[in-house]
Amino acid sequence: MWSTVDRYFIAEIVKVFAAIMVTLLLVVASMLFLRTLEQVNVGALQASMVLRYLGLQVLRDTAMLLAPAAFLAVLMALGRMARDSELIAFTAGGLGPLRVFRSVMLFALPAALLAAWLALVLQPYASAQIQLIEAREDDEATRISGLQPGRFYQQNDGALTFYAAGMDADRRFTGVFVQDRASDPPRLVLSERGAHLLSEAGEQRVVLENGQRFDGVAGRADYTLSYFARLTYFLTGGHAVQEARWRRPAKPTEALLASDDIHDRAELQHRLAAVVGVVTLVLLAVPLTQLSPRRRGSGRLLLAFLTYFAYFNGQRLAEEWLTNGVTPVWLGALWYQAVIVTLVLAALLPGSYAFRRLVAWLVGR
Repeated sequence: MWSTVDRYFIAEIVKVFAAIMVTLLLVVASMLFLRTLEQVNVGALQASMVLRYLGLQVLRDTAMLLAPAAFLAVLMALGRMARDSELIAFTAGGLGPLRVFRSVMLFALPAALLAAWLALVLQPYASAQIQLIEAREDDEATRISGLQPGRFYQQNDGALTFYAAGMDADRRFTGVFVQDRASDPPRLVLSERGAHLLSEAGEQRVVLENGQRFDGVAGRADYTLSYFARLTYFLTGGHAVQEARWRRPAKPTEALLASDDIHDRAELQHRLAAVVGVVTLVLLAVPLTQLSPRRRGSGRLLLAFLTYFAYFNGQRLAEEWLTNGVTPVWLGALWYQAVIVTLVLAALLPGSYAFRRLVAWLVGR
């Protein structure tokens, strides 16, 4: 059962944690929103998909924010208690560092469970949905439905060029120009109006009205010019959508567990790092805030920042070494957490009370 002390520690940490998470989510969402607007501006994403696309991106990245947010929350909450001598008062009352560890773990374990749900379940789901949206936007039909007038658009490495001078009140293109270099023979189409249509059965087509079609290469005998009142292009797509389901970030966790591929194992451990990292970083934050009343905290603050950056750089390094065969498969990609914990504790050991007592005892002999 939680004691009054446990509830006090958890309340202080949760308040800071909530503020940090809100701040991080706002920063991430604003950056992703700007990138999404750039995609809309170049016609790579329909305006109607902005909110869904942005929401999925934020959901995908939330799991990776929990570990640093929990670390900073515990560091700031306990740091404030250390400056106000609250930790010293708790120690004087018989509640030593182990009691602080217990209270912090009561916060860390639920946060780790939340990170597990986000990283192992929601993150691959959001990644899959993002990839499906991107794949649909790459399909010819979807790209045309999201085009904006007054701009040139190219597909298939420039083989297909589309331009519409304007758009009327019925959202039909006017002054349409289409150049298809991939067709045999090459084709150029000019029309007064055009529209993208979707039938109830899901069949997509582009209908051009009152135009001219030029087939072949100008100057050759087989060059033809024809006039049309109505020209229909039937669009097919969906191959990119099928391929997107097999990209690694979108694979379900169950599929990664059953796979022997080294890249799948690295992806699985990348997700697990978000879960284990919550507990690891929270536990490291406790000794980083345990100060005596006569010591300044600037040194440990610097060590806390070094720990934070070393942790996430070590994560990327361990995953690259695993996929490139530098480290053995049995070692995995989570070993860096044990290394960082060992280094931090070794750096804090000379300033600990037990170490000073041991040194004094050895010198006294």
